[in-house]
Amino acid sequence: MKSPVLSLIAGLSAIAFAAGAQAQQVPQPTLPIAPLSAGIYVIQAEVASTPMQQQIGLMGRTALSSNGGMLFIFDASSLHCMWMRNTLLPLSVAFIDDNGSITNIEDMAPKTENTHCAVRPARYALEMSKGWFAKRGIKPGTTIEGLKKP
Repeated sequence: MKSPVLSLIAGLSAIAFAAGAQAQQVPQPTLPIAPLSAGIYVIQAEVASTPMQQQIGLMGRTALSSNGGMLFIFDASSLHCMWMRNTLLPLSVAFIDDNGSITNIEDMAPKTENTHCAVRPARYALEMSKGWFAKRGIKPGTTIEGLKKP
């Protein structure tokens, strides 16, 4: 027979776990927008610059505007990786170096934990709707304008 204290602890743990899982499903509020461009294409990217904003990313979102996305700004240029836990939308991610040049673009399936990594050190990652870059002929080597330089 469980003691009342152990039952209470188990119950509170279950509530805390459920609340944490629910919080991961709730999208974060809209973040500040950075106007970017790739050639003639204008991008309205929400800026995720803190570790918590980056951890949540686009989780729980059900739509993006046609030129909307999320820009992740990292403290250091590195071989950063992205994943799609609790992310409901299929996305493409462009990893971008310190000079604003796209190093590689990866397509990511929703609700997966596969990692998608930069092939060279990157300072930024730009997530857009899946296929956004390909439909516009944007490839590695393309420069993204409007980025804050490190």
